[in-house]
Amino acid sequence: MKKNLRAKEYIFLIIIVLACLTSCRKEKKEFIGAIEDRSITPRMHADSVMTIVSDSGITRYRISAPVWDIYDFDRQEPYWNFPQGIHFERFDQDLKVDANIHANNAKFFENRQLWELNGQVRATNIEGMLYQTEQMFWDQRAEKIYSDSLITITQTDGTKVVGKNGFYSNQQMTKYTIINTHANIPVDE
Repeated sequence: MKKNLRAKEYIFLIIIVLACLTSCRKEKKEFIGAIEDRSITPRMHADSVMTIVSDSGITRYRISAPVWDIYDFDRQEPYWNFPQGIHFERFDQDLKVDANIHANNAKFFENRQLWELNGQVRATNIEGMLYQTEQMFWDQRAEKIYSDSLITITQTDGTKVVGKNGFYSNQQMTKYTIINTHANIPVDE
């Protein structure tokens, strides 16, 4: 009986020693090079982003993007970058989408509160009018949207108005001025 107890103690001691030896093994450390220019490296990178913006507990906007990078290290003008596009949706009080904006890529300049939307920009306002251009700016501080690129506005009755040198409007895109206008007005014969 004492031999059995003694053998069990030796086995237990061997297991503990082996466990200690394997747990104290040194692992090979890998090192990467230091980042020399922090301004070209995003502080945050996110894939497949969808975020909801609310005001006083009420959902107002949904923003979705395949990629979102934030650049703010060592920058006088920090910005958010959406290199693979962005989609904004605005909700009414019943949480139905009543306006939206889509662009192939976008940047948001934090200090100026300015959105730069580029590449097949399509925006639909709350009245159902469709704005199409290659570049659009949304100045949130001034509450203005503008462009100096060719703009096509399709009204709800199908009338198309073209601005060869852009437009500017309020941020709801309901009151606008078109620069160098051309229009196609459908007429019943």
